Amino acid sequence: MGARVGMSKFVMRTHSAEETIAFAKKVGAKLRAGDVIAYFGGLGAGKTTFTRGVAMGMELPDVVSSPTFAIVQEYHGGGLSLYHFDMYRIQGEADLESTGFYDYPLDSGVFAIEWSEHIEAELPENCIRITFRQIAEQQREIVVEGDERFADFRN
Repeated sequence: MGARVGMSKFVMRTHSAEETIAFAKKVGAKLRAGDVIAYFGGLGAGKTTFTRGVAMGMELPDVVSSPTFAIVQEYHGGGLSLYHFDMYRIQGEADLESTGFYDYPLDSGVFAIEWSEHIEAELPENCIRITFRQIAEQQREIVVEGDERFADFRN
């Protein structure tokens, strides 16, 4: 997939779960209602750990767990809600429809979708794409592609 018009790209390397969470908190603090985060990366790449940081950045309780068996976990606080989906067992639009995915209130929350490659054709064009690559046991390369909010996390 080529670069999307009007989209920025930021690459971060983390060396521990704590660094991954700290970076994800910065991402979470920039999110707003209607954002869809599409995660790409293999098993053990750090997607759930990253989501824990996103929830903390959104000022939600740090109780994030993998939605593997439930398909979705919901986290609610004083502001935005976070809907954390696992699409590992989902293959395309028909399966997605059967999960109730389209019934969740995106207009008042944020969707974080693990295994987005399984539903890529159903993702909104303007979604925030986060790709994880495990470099070593504790080291990750995390690529964030989104609008101007995600252009630079150095500050």
